[in-house]
Amino acid sequence: MLLAGLALGAAPAHGTERAADLPEFDFSACPTADDLPAGADPGTWRCEVMHATGHLRMGTVDESLTGPMRITFAEGRVDGEFRQVFGEMTAAPIRVGGAPLTLIPQYGGYSDFLSDDTRRGEFDIKFAVGSARGLPAPPSSGCSVGSDEDAVHLVLKDTESTRVISEEPLVVAFGAQDAEFAAPRTKGCGPLSRALDRVLGLPSAAGANTFAMNVTVAIRPYTQADQVG
Repeated sequence: MLLAGLALGAAPAHGTERAADLPEFDFSACPTADDLPAGADPGTWRCEVMHATGHLRMGTVDESLTGPMRITFAEGRVDGEFRQVFGEMTAAPIRVGGAPLTLIPQYGGYSDFLSDDTRRGEFDIKFAVGSARGLPAPPSSGCSVGSDEDAVHLVLKDTESTRVISEEPLVVAFGAQDAEFAAPRTKGCGPLSRALDRVLGLPSAAGANTFAMNVTVAIRPYTQADQVG
């Protein structure tokens, strides 16, 4: 994820992790060659599958992300301009300690994975509110922290530089976080909204929250057509 620096010729350091310890990367959610923008040459594009664990501090939530988030997308250039096509995001529920709730990270509808000197990249996320311990769940009509219209906007900055874990297949790792985002109230939760906001400590102002991620990314060119999409 967010590896435009590699595409532009940066020289990452080699890490000490062993390829044998890497998670299994699933490229089935890669955008197909037909999904790429008009004018894109698949031979110059690649698909990236990101696995991220880490820690979320948001309002009263202070929990580790032990089950990985997985984000899949394609990137390349069209007429010299950097372009991206989002594929899929999945994530395990995050238990909310002290409450019978879970938060499930979901894609919020926007991503910009082009790195520059100021940030690793940006993307919007929302957290679907679920139930733990078999108790009744909030309404199923989109109860969440953030929404497609008012998502949690993350601007990720490096905490660990990019390092190559494996060259064949190409796998890299890095650390990133946003410690400045704001979190809105819950949306779509009906009469439970006020109680959920109180339990979750929402809204939570910018500077009071942190989303930290330890990331590994597998990269596969579209020239390997039998292994992408």
